[in-house]
Amino acid sequence: MTPQTGPSPLLIACALGIEHLALRTGDRAGAGGPVTVLRTGMGPKAAERSVARVLADPALASAAVLATGFCAGLAPGMHPGDLVVAEETRDPRSTVPCVSTDRLVKELARAVPGRTVHTGPLTGSDHVVRGPERADLLATGAIAVDMESAATLLTAVRTGPRPVAAVRVVVDAPEHELVRIGTVRGGISAFRVLRSVLPAFFEWHRSLLLPRR
Repeated sequence: MTPQTGPSPLLIACALGIEHLALRTGDRAGAGGPVTVLRTGMGPKAAERSVARVLADPALASAAVLATGFCAGLAPGMHPGDLVVAEETRDPRSTVPCVSTDRLVKELARAVPGRTVHTGPLTGSDHVVRGPERADLLATGAIAVDMESAATLLTAVRTGPRPVAAVRVVVDAPEHELVRIGTVRGGISAFRVLRSVLPAFFEWHRSLLLPRR
């Protein structure tokens, strides 16, 4: 394979308007190449359609893909505003390993000092998970759940080999279950954290461009 000579693109995918707003108003300086922030719409099917459509553009054929936004924490002791770095994403169809997760953890600690960063499997769902269902998913080994990350990364790797990752901000957790994201303290905290993580994403992306042995 011929090495890429130009800057590598980065696709950052989120589902909701409030997530897209946080990313659009965050610090965009320091990107190592062209950056596209995609709002996919809510749910795995919407994510799959949107990501497949965007990656069909030849300009994004080699893009790294990072899924982000909010999630539900599954483990006791998680709090709104905590970060989740997926070691892998899971859904009934497949498990997709994530790339350079240690680098993401390091850069997130720098970008959002004082915030707890959890690492582990991130599972997908086709509906909002509440109540006892959290415990069932935790028993599978997953530490958090959202509706789009697994579909986003599975679609990304099916369209061609590329680095993928998922970083989510906990918006509710077993002891902090929320009803409406934008009107409570936990949702506001998660929004502010999501606004602050772009520099970490850019450093992760930049690290992928270093020569490999």
